[in-house]
Amino acid sequence: MPKPLTRTLLTLATGLVLAACSAPNPYYDGSRSHHRPGGFQNNHRDFETKSLAELVRWRLAAYQANRPAPALAPTPRVAPDLEFLRANAAAGSAMQPALTWIGHASVLAQFGGLNLITDPMFSQRASPLSWIGPTRAQPPGVALAELPRIDIVMISHNHYDHLDVASVQALQAQNGGPPLFVVPLGLGPWLMARGITRVVELDWWQAHSVGAVELVLTPVRHWSGRGLTDRMATLWGGFAVFAPDFHLFFAGDTGYSPDFTDIRQRFAARQAEGGGFDIALLPVGAYAPRWFMADQHIDPTQAVQVHRDLGAKRSLGVHWGTFELTDESLDAPVAALAAARAQAGLAEADFFLLAIGQTRRLPRRSP
Repeated sequence: MPKPLTRTLLTLATGLVLAACSAPNPYYDGSRSHHRPGGFQNNHRDFETKSLAELVRWRLAAYQANRPAPALAPTPRVAPDLEFLRANAAAGSAMQPALTWIGHASVLAQFGGLNLITDPMFSQRASPLSWIGPTRAQPPGVALAELPRIDIVMISHNHYDHLDVASVQALQAQNGGPPLFVVPLGLGPWLMARGITRVVELDWWQAHSVGAVELVLTPVRHWSGRGLTDRMATLWGGFAVFAPDFHLFFAGDTGYSPDFTDIRQRFAARQAEGGGFDIALLPVGAYAPRWFMADQHIDPTQAVQVHRDLGAKRSLGVHWGTFELTDESLDAPVAALAAARAQAGLAEADFFLLAIGQTRRLPRRSP
């Protein structure tokens, strides 16, 4: 079957998921505006599901235009610095803050004496089916067997390119014992049904501490759903992570919203002396066409605005170059982010990209 037609059929199937209804919300709290009897919603403005007609319009237009266009260059890739990653993992309080891009939204973050991973996705396809769906353009930058022992897994939401069964089960079985999975409301039962029991569920603005490191689930503008009956049934979110030596923000998937200025204001007091987040992990891919994707995915220009809204010292662009999910080519975010950065007067060091497998060492936070 031709690749564009395969993608069209899969996306139409996804549309049936978007149109499905969810069951009553067992987490419902009427005092919280994002809680609804049938699930969850965004702050500031409800997420409105696109109609099946709009979905067909998008996919037919993409098919006729043969989009996405082929990438002009493959996503950059380097051999991982495994010696550093392992030594840093064993350094305890002397650990140097460092980020390694594994691919898509998966980042190995080392700081605060802990090894954390965001939205681990190591499988070949981002799909409920093994024979159809978006396939990886590049292998993971660090193989599962090469990872240091992971202490904390942060899952932002339950879409297939962010929550992968094989990946979380492999981390559960890692040498040295399972990590702690920190997830939005509703994902605990899903994980536990798959043998993963070290789980903490959080609502927006709730926190959980591991030693001196605190993780807070924050609002972002997105949605959830994996099947025909669970649309908006589980929560989604970003993570603000505070260690004595480093502050990190991970956005997961998000459209643009005032949530990011809310986040900056919420944490202003605790960041006052050392400045804003030391790093923000922000999505820069899967954004075209804007008429269809804007409610759920920011583009590079909006990512630069999110960087500013958060008051981040620097940002790393993720969620690009790995899976063809939308109409832009895999490498389009590289030029688009460079243009957005230039227009905003930011240096490359302020908002950068990494090659798959590359590690960036970062300074510790001033006491």
